[in-house]
Amino acid sequence: MLLQPIKWEKDSIVFIDQTELPVSLKYIRCRDIDTLCEAIVKLRVRGAPLIGVSVALGYALAAMNSKTKTLQGLKKDLKAAATRLKKTRPTAVNLFWAIKRMEDSFSRALFKAKPCTVAVQGLALNRIKEDVLKEALSILKEDMEMCRSIGKNGARLIKNGDIVLTHCNAGMLATAGYGTALSIFYEAKKQGKRFKVYADETRPLMQGSRLTMWELMKNGIDATLICDDMAASTIRDKGVRKIIVGADRIARNGDAANKIGTYGLAVLAKHHRIPFYVAAPSSTIDRNIETGADIPIEERKREELLYVGSKQTAPIKAKVFNPAFDVTPNELITGIITESGIYENKKLRRI
Repeated sequence: MLLQPIKWEKDSIVFIDQTELPVSLKYIRCRDIDTLCEAIVKLRVRGAPLIGVSVALGYALAAMNSKTKTLQGLKKDLKAAATRLKKTRPTAVNLFWAIKRMEDSFSRALFKAKPCTVAVQGLALNRIKEDVLKEALSILKEDMEMCRSIGKNGARLIKNGDIVLTHCNAGMLATAGYGTALSIFYEAKKQGKRFKVYADETRPLMQGSRLTMWELMKNGIDATLICDDMAASTIRDKGVRKIIVGADRIARNGDAANKIGTYGLAVLAKHHRIPFYVAAPSSTIDRNIETGADIPIEERKREELLYVGSKQTAPIKAKVFNPAFDVTPNELITGIITESGIYENKKLRRI
């Protein structure tokens, strides 16, 4: 089953509302960036690579929606759109990478349009908008190709009889294509390998149970759901041989930020002497920061811990600490799987 989590259609962005899964598969047609920003904040659209693709398309949507008649006006509109999009999620570096790439694309198109007389500014505006949209669609296409490459590179780590554990959702729903960590399972299955996957439910928003299990079952992967606090016993008692997760940002030294709970799995992997891999595109590596200590960690609303759906499950006045991510230090990571190959973490040397 090949999903299209996001696409450009009839001058609008169409994406899966992931908050509706696994009960129903619903699509939202987004015609303005306010709708897109709300979707990213509310996790209707989530996953670092998919967020990158979505903001690139959002930037293009802002260009298409701009009513200005001047190049300077378009520049002002797109600057405002970029600022708005950057405020949605602070941890996923793909968001900022994609916005930077879109801004650079706009700058190149703007440079080609100058000098420009008032009489031909309308034509120049249309050409610039087309160039911006072309760049966004290139990012979407590249993401799909990246997913396939990560899957092929990582599939060689999967052996017949393997038992693998994963956390959160790093699959089709987190990208524009086959996913990062989960693309490895899809490729391994395609190669005829027999293996089993355990998926953490991923509290408090249950991306593992709602999204990963839904994906894996739809794609015929032998998968079993466990509670997050069952991971240690499952690794020991069920013979888990490796852990593969995604990432939202990787520092230059190889420290990796991923969904909260990932760090604990890495500690368990070291204790049980099994490899721990991170699968992510090269765009997730933030070359501007040295270590994980520099990665901003998003803290989400307290209600996510006080309620499960509409049911209150904790005292309403309880103090709450609700970070969306944690950072796994590089010494706990066996390797990083990218579209370019598999790299030993500490020196980013190809294994």
